Amino acid sequence: MITPSPLNAGSTGIARRALRITAISTLALVAAACSTTQAGTGRVNSASSAAASSAVDYVGWDANLGGAESSQYSSLDQINRANVSQLQVAWTYPTGEGQPPRFNPVIGGGRMYVINGAGQLVALNPATGEEIWTSNFEGRIGARGINYWESEDGSEGRLMVLNNGVLRAMDASTGQFISSFAGGGVDLRDALPGDVVRPGPLQTDNPGRIYKNTIIMSLPAGAYDYASAPANIQAYDVITGELKWTFNTVPREGEFGHDTWPDTEDFSKYGGVHNWSESTVDVENGIVFIPTGTPRYDFYGGNREGDNLFGNSLLALDAQTGERLWHFQTVHHDLWDFDLPVSPKLMTITRDGERIPIVVQATKQGYIFTFNRLTGEPIWPIEEMAVPASDVPGEHASPTQPVPTWPVPFMRQSFTEDDINPYLPEADQEALRNGLRNEWRNEGIFTPPSLRGSISMPGHNGGANWGNVAADPMRGRLYVVSRELPILLKINPDNRPEALEAMPNAQEDNLPYRWPVNFMLQSNGMVAIKPPFSNLTAYDMNTGEQLYSIPNGEIMTLEAQGITGVGSQTPRGGPVATAGGLLFVGTATDRAFRARDADTGRILWEYRFDAATEGVPATYMVNGRQYITVPVGGEGHFAGGLGLPEAGESKYVTFALPQGSN
Repeated sequence: MITPSPLNAGSTGIARRALRITAISTLALVAAACSTTQAGTGRVNSASSAAASSAVDYVGWDANLGGAESSQYSSLDQINRANVSQLQVAWTYPTGEGQPPRFNPVIGGGRMYVINGAGQLVALNPATGEEIWTSNFEGRIGARGINYWESEDGSEGRLMVLNNGVLRAMDASTGQFISSFAGGGVDLRDALPGDVVRPGPLQTDNPGRIYKNTIIMSLPAGAYDYASAPANIQAYDVITGELKWTFNTVPREGEFGHDTWPDTEDFSKYGGVHNWSESTVDVENGIVFIPTGTPRYDFYGGNREGDNLFGNSLLALDAQTGERLWHFQTVHHDLWDFDLPVSPKLMTITRDGERIPIVVQATKQGYIFTFNRLTGEPIWPIEEMAVPASDVPGEHASPTQPVPTWPVPFMRQSFTEDDINPYLPEADQEALRNGLRNEWRNEGIFTPPSLRGSISMPGHNGGANWGNVAADPMRGRLYVVSRELPILLKINPDNRPEALEAMPNAQEDNLPYRWPVNFMLQSNGMVAIKPPFSNLTAYDMNTGEQLYSIPNGEIMTLEAQGITGVGSQTPRGGPVATAGGLLFVGTATDRAFRARDADTGRILWEYRFDAATEGVPATYMVNGRQYITVPVGGEGHFAGGLGLPEAGESKYVTFALPQGSN
């Protein structure tokens, strides 16, 4: 079992290693590497302020995923179990030609902010869908959401936007840039250490998080290659654009965790470790929780021997200073691209009569990691489990990986002959049987990539992904949408001289290896594994008990054959929970949006679109009427080969109860 050393409330600036506890049993539990779970410096607020949910009213929707707390929960209950069947379309806003929307609508200052097909922000009247203004960006902006900031007196509202790697402030009432913010914008590359190779513009779909007058931005890696930029976390003043603090996700010399990387003159070339997806702020306790990604290169690490902190870690940082409070590494020396793509969820649970503030981290592997969010102490034991060794020359795979003992995983974690999809053509099924019997390594969830090919289940596009988890902090409930997608990790040596030259810490015995993408999609466009292709799973986090796990959606082409109850293929529709006892979630391969009973998962209402729905809906109140808005458009992720009907126009669709019905 792993237990981080406790934090000393009130102490600051003291970096302390936690003890690594060895778990030994007849099941071959072995000692963990020496850098897995460390408490950090010691400042936290008093534990008496544990119920962080009290600082959030959950009424508004002023940031991606609902607010800085990332709950995907609303305390609105006008729409509820008793009347949800009456929902009807209130208004529709077409987004035009271009990229289908998956942008989570945000409401602030009396306006709704969405993205159109041309990649421009648009302000709408949230009650009617009428346009108020359209931005005039040149270049990319984040495609998944945004943050709205308002001054304490309510006289000024700002949108903080990353545009081609430049952080800009916009007047929320006009859509115009605010020139007094850093002279028009901040290039996120400017705060990188001076010895790293300056990457291209650091653009990401992660909109960052606002805490008081600070915006906390997580940088992307800058390159999908061995040599890349360190994906540091940087915080800026919302008013001036002044840099407040930086946290190095690849620890520099003298910093905690530096010794988990090779001591090499190429150290400045190590990168990745990026929070590309989402993050969360505990507003009451002033903590920002950052889930990080994989060190580069994602599928071979012979040149980066060690655990590679702070890769694949949940970081708890002081939101005002960037000081590390504690961390937990969920994968050592990642070789699977098992980054943490889901925002941590906050709630306060009751155990043995005690109220405990927790943070919950869902993963691609199907695990639920749960910690006391003030101290980093696991709520349930986490064991270091022995895992298969790598047979790739030069690789130094970790001998163990951390596995939560509770709650139980929310999805399957293996792919065998018995799991082959029965709806595939027989030739496809036979090829899979042959591969599983005779060709590929297949030794469980942590089977390392190999030259002959290794099954990874869940693969790095499976499990929980961005927007896929909602929390009901009032009742201590967690809701997870999972994607069941095995992949084949077959890496190949890259013997080009320029490839070896670009590889940090290249040695004679660790040539660079590349990984050709193989998601094992079959000739009819379907995944290799049998149903359910997606599940919706609910947990009571007071006990960790799984309340239900049910197929989430359908596939239209199977529905046409009378085959239902299979789950949508690789959905990217995020759930939203409400105080009305509802769980709203969309699925792409049946183009459906459903309201379910949050207690049972039973469908109470369903609406079918003429295109996919991906991303997270938003629910809000205007003039006493509750609305819920959904992004719609395109075919859906990994759905292009399924033979679905041609998608209709891209749009935002908003639902409400009939006027006067409430």
